[in-house]
Amino acid sequence: MDDLYREVIIDRYKNPLMRGTLDPHDYSYEDDNPLCGDRIRIDVRVDSENKITEAAYNGEGCAISQASADLLVESIVGKNLDEVKALTKEDILEMLGIELGPVRLKCALLSLKVLKASVYGLENVEEELT
Repeated sequence: MDDLYREVIIDRYKNPLMRGTLDPHDYSYEDDNPLCGDRIRIDVRVDSENKITEAAYNGEGCAISQASADLLVESIVGKNLDEVKALTKEDILEMLGIELGPVRLKCALLSLKVLKASVYGLENVEEELT
């Protein structure tokens, strides 16, 4: 089963579905992982009911960070901001479907950190992801 998930990660890294930028956007944030150099920016558009109508990410880095961003951004379209704020690291790990060590975990969670910092402020995100 791990092999299937690894194939999905490699495919999303090589052929991302959600890569791009949104201009204009309602929310946007960019951050990096200084330990490895991964960088991700996420742009989000919402409607009058705070439902995400469009989202995109851009960045560079390892397969885990980029696949995680692609899967996460795809999963949030159609959700409201409260649902996005409720996403956890377990949700990301479930999307990826493989066990990760501490170093790779930071890569996988960068997109969630960026998304949450975008929609409700960085100060609330740091302790939630630890």
